[in-house]
Amino acid sequence: MTGDQIFQLFAYLLPSVITGAIAFYFFRMHTNNEEGRRRFLLHKDSQASTLPIRLQAYERMALFLERISIPSLVLRVKPNSSDKTAYENLLIKSIENEFEHNLSQQIYLTDELWNVIKAAKSATIQMIRKAGMSETDSADKLREDVLTETMDKQNPSATALAFVKKEISELW
Repeated sequence: MTGDQIFQLFAYLLPSVITGAIAFYFFRMHTNNEEGRRRFLLHKDSQASTLPIRLQAYERMALFLERISIPSLVLRVKPNSSDKTAYENLLIKSIENEFEHNLSQQIYLTDELWNVIKAAKSATIQMIRKAGMSETDSADKLREDVLTETMDKQNPSATALAFVKKEISELW
């Protein structure tokens, strides 16, 4: 083969190689775009089906936080006897029961929100225990002490509820 023939062969092959490379590039770009579109549609469909469930989880956690807020808890849970320790344990048991009832909702919430809710629960229990250490002698007096203890301070449930509302607003 002579130099002219090689050059001629190269001249014929060059456009077909360039055309093939461009076709490969566009085919690859199209395939990646289709894959991204399918992912987007799947994500959109899953969002449409999971959003109501997530909103229900947020609603249940808001209800939980309202139920364990000290004023609501003390009004709802009445003492069975005049024993202040029994009433303190009854309040704590009520909080724990509410928490266990809503435990499964954590899979629909962010880790940050779940930690805030657990912290609110723990802070509420600590406030009850702190009031229980007072010199009171009856369950009714403990109720008053728990309420007056929380009058001056920010309710942990209110803080957590504000966080829930903030997170829900980010969904839209």
